[in-house]
Amino acid sequence: MPQRSSQLNRIPNRIPGRAANRRARPHRVVAIVDENTNPFELGCAIEVFGLQRPEIDRPLYDFTLCAPEPLTVMRDGFFTLTGVADLTAADSADTVIVPHRPDVDVPRRPALLDAVRRARARGARLISFCTGAFTLAEAGVLDGRRATTHWQWADAFRIRFPDVHLEPDVLFVDDGDILTAAGSAAALDLGLHVVRRDHGAEIANVVSRRLVFAAHRDGGQRQFVERPVPRIPDASLAPLLAWAQERLDAPLTVPDLAARAAVSPATLHRRFRAQLGITPLAWLTGERIALACRLIERGETRLDVVARRSGLGTATHLRTLMRRETGLTPSGYRRRFGPDAGEGRAAVHVPHGP
Repeated sequence: MPQRSSQLNRIPNRIPGRAANRRARPHRVVAIVDENTNPFELGCAIEVFGLQRPEIDRPLYDFTLCAPEPLTVMRDGFFTLTGVADLTAADSADTVIVPHRPDVDVPRRPALLDAVRRARARGARLISFCTGAFTLAEAGVLDGRRATTHWQWADAFRIRFPDVHLEPDVLFVDDGDILTAAGSAAALDLGLHVVRRDHGAEIANVVSRRLVFAAHRDGGQRQFVERPVPRIPDASLAPLLAWAQERLDAPLTVPDLAARAAVSPATLHRRFRAQLGITPLAWLTGERIALACRLIERGETRLDVVARRSGLGTATHLRTLMRRETGLTPSGYRRRFGPDAGEGRAAVHVPHGP
């Protein structure tokens, strides 16, 4: 221990935790791992809650992994996890992170669900990433509560758990002592939100800088879905998309696209529906919104310029469409993703969906 203290003393600009004097021991976080757990979200939990930060003068959390069985096969059998605690470790946790996996229709082990119920009964904070919301709901602790999960499983979740107030379009939901994240990178968003809630913005910024990740994205921000591209390259459509993307500032219309492809507007409409699942107008609008977002990310502050260069015409039209398509106003988008979004924030390029 003296060696560790000496090492810390050689690191300049260490940041003291604001909660250093509140409790004699670090907040204990226990993550439960189950068969077929996705390694990415587990890695997010370990990165945020499990690693020591030499630039902070104390451990933020006491982190433990536990599992129902001594050997746990991770998703798709990529590796087997061994040497972790059993489920009784969760009985003394301040925060319990429940397991997540893609096979949501497979019931959880009764012992695991009992561990979640015990944690809830004694007042522990519960966290889920991605499909971990299914674990919480199956344990019966989400009835009447707000939650989210990955958009891909939102419909299945609603059918199985109608008593949960699902918010499917957001990155994460903080409902006090139960917090749920949409999945994948949103696990980092929620993890940093918890650090900020527990230790303050300065500590959260330190952790985010180490992660090279945005220090703060509001939980209410939408889950941006990647724009579709043709599943099978089509010589009659793919060149048209590339041609239009180079001319988004021009007054292009659907008849213009059809004329370029040498087909009727009706035929073009059928091809877009078949290959992209959207109409030509929806695709064109989405591409223009994506361009407008990139211009804002690069520092353009004049909305009339953004609107003109993206082909959206006026600043008023830009505001209307950006709010409709992304859930954010141009000024709100600039605050979160612009070059001056905040100290320590990484540049975030968000895929935009229709």
